[in-house]
Amino acid sequence: MEQALYFILLLIALCSVSECVQRQYHFINEEKTWTEAQRYCRENYTDLATVDNMNDMNELKKSVNGGGVQYIWIGLQKTGRDEWQWSSGEPALYLNWATGQPEGRDYCAMMLNGEWHDLPCNTSQHFICNNNKLIVIRENLTWSEALRYCRQNHVDLVSVHSEEIQRRVMNVVKRASTAAVWLGLHNYCIMNMWLWVSGETVCYQNWAPGNGTKPENCKLEKRKGAVQSGGDQRWISLPETHKLNFICINIR
Repeated sequence: MEQALYFILLLIALCSVSECVQRQYHFINEEKTWTEAQRYCRENYTDLATVDNMNDMNELKKSVNGGGVQYIWIGLQKTGRDEWQWSSGEPALYLNWATGQPEGRDYCAMMLNGEWHDLPCNTSQHFICNNNKLIVIRENLTWSEALRYCRQNHVDLVSVHSEEIQRRVMNVVKRASTAAVWLGLHNYCIMNMWLWVSGETVCYQNWAPGNGTKPENCKLEKRKGAVQSGGDQRWISLPETHKLNFICINIR
């Protein structure tokens, strides 16, 4: 009972941290099709805008610079019948459709007066990018020191929720000077669970063989998650006292 209560309190604390670490957005005052906008955001920022909750939605609306702009692409696309996901590959768990939307004819989503509508993807509109970049810090710190560094100087240690984010991790981790690089991944040993510092459980996984799937020996040491900087760049479980480079979410 005591362990279960502790676990619930831990999840509440982690979710509180997640709500404090809001996404950052950048309004692009150019008109492009949805695919062109996606390519522009990936090349210059992170991706087309992802919205996970009402806090994100409020930040998204703040990023629009007025000027009479009405229709604005966000990173929501239709992948099947009544199935929508974000450009990053993350599932669309939070939705803010206008009344009567989506109509079901079109495969891309835009924002109008704070509400979402589906629209033909080849229409040219203004758009909003996620403004968070990933950066490798070439300092050798323990996991706890790396977490503190990211939160004091950037946003947070990176959480990898999708294959798209993993691809971005793989692109930047090549710059590291250590064989592995800390992620925002930690083991909650009592429940034999891995969690992200952003508060989410681990759904998408990219573990190296023999890592992350077996119970950890908590009596010996606390374990944290890192990504290999070479080879196939999979995740590995390491003692939190190891000193490694690490990846922060960085605001441009």
